[in-house]
Amino acid sequence: MTVNRSELAAFLRTRRARLRPSDVGLPGSGTGPRRTPGLRRQEVAELAGMSIDYYIRLEQGRGPQPSRQVLAALARALLLTIDEREYLFRIAGEAPPAVVGPSRELLPAIRFLLDTMPLTPAYVVDAKYDLLAWNPLATRFIGDLSAYPLDDRNMIRWMFRRPPEDVHWRDEDALAFTASSVADLRAAYARYPGDPGIEQLVTELLGLSPLFARLWGSHDVAVRRGVRKRVDHPDVGPLEFECQVLHISDSDQRMIVYCAEPGSPTEAAFRRLAALPALRP
Repeated sequence: MTVNRSELAAFLRTRRARLRPSDVGLPGSGTGPRRTPGLRRQEVAELAGMSIDYYIRLEQGRGPQPSRQVLAALARALLLTIDEREYLFRIAGEAPPAVVGPSRELLPAIRFLLDTMPLTPAYVVDAKYDLLAWNPLATRFIGDLSAYPLDDRNMIRWMFRRPPEDVHWRDEDALAFTASSVADLRAAYARYPGDPGIEQLVTELLGLSPLFARLWGSHDVAVRRGVRKRVDHPDVGPLEFECQVLHISDSDQRMIVYCAEPGSPTEAAFRRLAALPALRP
């Protein structure tokens, strides 16, 4: 197959223009005022791990045919959907890669939903428990993840990085939440046999945590559902809420939502947290 240079150039320009810096974890103001919407060419090049000169040539319809590695890096940097990634590969003269693992494609409607819930902490994870998106109030519980590398935004890895003496491991609710997460990960392990991301995570945690090894060795399998959570928050004190897990159709993703009872002290605490200045990474 041959590369369609003019279409590739136009496609890259339009995909770059639609993204905001905050979509890819960059400060909104960048290094100066923005004359046009979207990311700068230099930002896309840095996100994709290539030189700015090479990326400019691609957007100008010049230069050599991009390799599969370059196309995969551009697809990640530009947050392309599965359909867009396939189109990118085809116009660049390459067969698109197969989709074999958990989907990281976040529907625009899910982003809109997160933004319309300012008083309810909510975030989205894929089947491997990589965090894909979150709203501002969720950062009061999971932190601002925009500065974390994409491959280190995994909730289960964070759980088992806690030292054995951490108070987390003496809380029955936290232990139940952890066990259900591991059982859900095993369900994903069966749905995506041979997925390198899941296998690497499991291998890493087996060597890191005896508790994970014990839970994994129990072979419990269960898709995650809602649980009651009690949290002693450093800013507002004790909280109690329903942690609901909403399954997103056709993507195998979950939206995790912290639901406070109307009129409860926890609902009032959520309002106070939402009024605080935004967290910085």
